[in-house]
Amino acid sequence: MSSQELPVVPDLSTCCTPLTDEALTDDVAASLARGFKALGDPVRLRLLSLIASRAGGEVCVCDLTDAFTVTGPTISHHLKVLREVGLIDCQRRGTWVYYWIVPDRLAALSRLLDVPVGAAAAAGSIR
Repeated sequence: MSSQELPVVPDLSTCCTPLTDEALTDDVAASLARGFKALGDPVRLRLLSLIASRAGGEVCVCDLTDAFTVTGPTISHHLKVLREVGLIDCQRRGTWVYYWIVPDRLAALSRLLDVPVGAAAAAGSIR
């Protein structure tokens, strides 16, 4: 699947205040849930971590496949899932594909969970 065929991911760069600030709309909740669901798999979470922590901000797929005991096609599937939800992007250079994170999309997921420690307790939800 080429990047032109990927589903459109809503722009979440300006949304997603912490859960304690305001309720999510249906569309935003659905989009964010897809991102969290993609990260719910240990292989995908580790792939995202390897890509994000790479010096220079990008990594060749050849370096990713060597870090796992699963097959290349399995790694490709997991990378495709991360691309489809907009957490990573890629570019083919010759025979290799290079991946990098999409900071705005990752930041939207992070902002949603950025709840001040005292906020939940003040609301009476922590006992």
